[in-house]
Amino acid sequence: MQKQNRAQFITPSNLYTEAEKRYRELIRVKEDREHALSKAPAGKIHIVTGNNRTQYYLRVRPSDRSGTYMPKTDPEKIRIYTQKAYDEKIVRLLDREISALDDYLHHAGQTEDLIRRVYSERPQEAREYIDPVDIPDEDYVRIWMEQVYERKEISEDLPVYETERGERVRSKSELTIANALAKHRIPYKYECPMILKNGRKIHPDFTVLNVKKRKQLYWEHRGMMDDPSYAKHSVDRIKQYMKNGIMIGKDLIITEESAAAPLGTDEIEAVIKSFFL
Repeated sequence: MQKQNRAQFITPSNLYTEAEKRYRELIRVKEDREHALSKAPAGKIHIVTGNNRTQYYLRVRPSDRSGTYMPKTDPEKIRIYTQKAYDEKIVRLLDREISALDDYLHHAGQTEDLIRRVYSERPQEAREYIDPVDIPDEDYVRIWMEQVYERKEISEDLPVYETERGERVRSKSELTIANALAKHRIPYKYECPMILKNGRKIHPDFTVLNVKKRKQLYWEHRGMMDDPSYAKHSVDRIKQYMKNGIMIGKDLIITEESAAAPLGTDEIEAVIKSFFL
């Protein structure tokens, strides 16, 4: 049975990662403020405003209703108690958010994985009847890689560069890029066609999948930038991408080299680390 998948998968979010980051930061700030409060003197400040002026009173005991007036001739004392009152309220609010984040982090990661695995845990035949809302990364990658596409032909009179996956590419640098992606287990397609808004078909050097974000990026390697004709063609290609909303650094990766400045493996690794790891 061939099922036509009508599902729109849940958009991946970095909410969990951001929540973890926020949680760690709040804990750090809370500990810092609590340390300051542990050294603060006893008593609380009471601030009274009215008649276009502000007055400060110190309440040493809870039974103090008005407190002792604090003259502005002693600004350091006012500063200490004002800061203490501020820190006490901040700690209470931080506790509230930390508690909420702790509850979210405890459940969210597990639930996200469980939602994805509801589909993959079904028997293969049963999956044919289901339009899932989400699937595990490994299934997403498998489906993405199984999509059939027609590559551009490579002339037989060109040098042969064969990747570790057994694909033929056009240059030594493309060979290095392909093998680096494969080494990091990053899914890619070589010269997979895409149709621009004007109907023109182009073949990006690499269409690469950011698995965690479920997002396709395009990697163009410009290998003969000291050739004026090649450089002009490369600039025109980038303009075509931009007209189609594919922007450098966001959806489009560009690497370059010339005869005098070849592309290094360290540069390729830096790109992969920045965009995919």
